[in-house]
Amino acid sequence: MTTLVAMPEQTKVRRLNALRSALRARFFAVFLILVAVFVYFAVTQEQFLTVSNMNSMLTSTSTLWMAAIGMTFVMLVGAFDLSLGALVGINGVVLGLMFNTFGLPIEVAVLLTIAGGFVIGVVANGILIGQFGLSFLIVTLGTSWLLSGLVSLFTDSKTEPLISPWLDTLAFGRVAGIPVPVVVMIGVFAASWVVLNRTLFGRDIYSIGGNPQAARLSGINVRRTVAVVFGVAGLMAALSAIMQVSRIAAVSPQVNSEIMFQAAAAVLLGGASFVGGGGTITGTAVGVLFLGVMSNGLGLVGAPSYWQHVITGSIVLIAGVLDFLQGTGAGPIRKIMQMVTFRRTRPRVGERSPIDVD
Repeated sequence: MTTLVAMPEQTKVRRLNALRSALRARFFAVFLILVAVFVYFAVTQEQFLTVSNMNSMLTSTSTLWMAAIGMTFVMLVGAFDLSLGALVGINGVVLGLMFNTFGLPIEVAVLLTIAGGFVIGVVANGILIGQFGLSFLIVTLGTSWLLSGLVSLFTDSKTEPLISPWLDTLAFGRVAGIPVPVVVMIGVFAASWVVLNRTLFGRDIYSIGGNPQAARLSGINVRRTVAVVFGVAGLMAALSAIMQVSRIAAVSPQVNSEIMFQAAAAVLLGGASFVGGGGTITGTAVGVLFLGVMSNGLGLVGAPSYWQHVITGSIVLIAGVLDFLQGTGAGPIRKIMQMVTFRRTRPRVGERSPIDVD
């Protein structure tokens, strides 16, 4: 008599396909909500669809756009970056030092800030997490406090003006009638999409997020890849800082810790998974646009800003619950329901019984 045994590889493939389908479903759900919210504000608020308001809404999301893309890379490998706000703050300080203190040309200062952002991300977070295997929560929390302190130290807790025509053009200029920040956002989006979908590095990121052990056995240098991912997050934080400084024409001594939560919310709204391996740059873009439309529309309505937090937080919580049910939480809940209702489901060929103990 032949006994059929479950095939682990086939089971993993089925679960991975199911997870991808679920994440796509969540992405489209948020996209439909975005469309509905957009239409609602367009109908109820006369100023919403004006060109000036659309430009203002898009350019105001440029800072979050960059930060959220960086957070996407981190969450795809199954990690999280609590130091994102501090990274944005310290990169703004670096830009100020390069331009105001050392007198470098603004173009050189911007390039050095971007390169410095990558280095800070790798050294402060990537090496400790990727090479030494420390907890990303502990490392990024410590880095957040460290960098926040350095921001206050270098700025003396005072706002430092940073005046540059080049930065003014970056913040308020236009290319073929399109605001420069929007052009930069599109360029960063396209480059990130290519990296994740058309390069070996992007493939490695998804592999590590899906199964780090399997990725290591397949020959992927997991430690180096994770270190570089945090470097990418630092680089994107530098771009976010540059957009922020260009808009306010100053280096702020305040660390915007809220941008970390907004970036995480955008990534989760876009369909990313808490455990890594699932998520897309397109989904993150939809999440950022959702937050931007919500903030702009509620501002036109005159609603207090905390309502955006309430609505966005509720949606993120729902997304988290769905992610849990679609992932590891679905199995135990299904078993409990079957035990409570005394249902006995006959397993399919090659599968274990759903009430078997692992």
